[in-house]
Amino acid sequence: MLDQTIIGKTGSTFMFEVDKRHVKQFAQAIGDDNPLYTEPTYANQSPYNGLIAPPTFPVVAGVEGEGIELDLDKKRMLHGEQSFIYHRPLKVGESLTCQIKVADLYEKEGKKGKMQFIILDTEMRDTEGDLVVTSRMNIIYTQPPVQAV
Repeated sequence: MLDQTIIGKTGSTFMFEVDKRHVKQFAQAIGDDNPLYTEPTYANQSPYNGLIAPPTFPVVAGVEGEGIELDLDKKRMLHGEQSFIYHRPLKVGESLTCQIKVADLYEKEGKKGKMQFIILDTEMRDTEGDLVVTSRMNIIYTQPPVQAV
């Protein structure tokens, strides 16, 4: 099992482009036809002054970006939950500097023994260095299977 020393560990920084085509494909994939995501004329007349990304779009950065080396057994990992903490909307066309870090680690007792909950935050910052959004993922890490003797 993991110990508290992993809290604060960070991965490498990586760049993530909020690309118009990917935002449109993502909006279509989730069935959201909000014109703020796909219609420049409409979006330019909105309070955002341009196209923005759907609220769950930052999950794409985690798929395309760098990870963090924690030496976990993938067979023991479950995706617990995902949330997004916004400071402002993601704007189509912007470049974000991203970095994943271990924000927390805690344990709970389950039916088959202890489970660990690893909280991973991916912070996304604009070119000014301002935090735009934090994508928070909770990974459930189960105990290794008991070996028969």
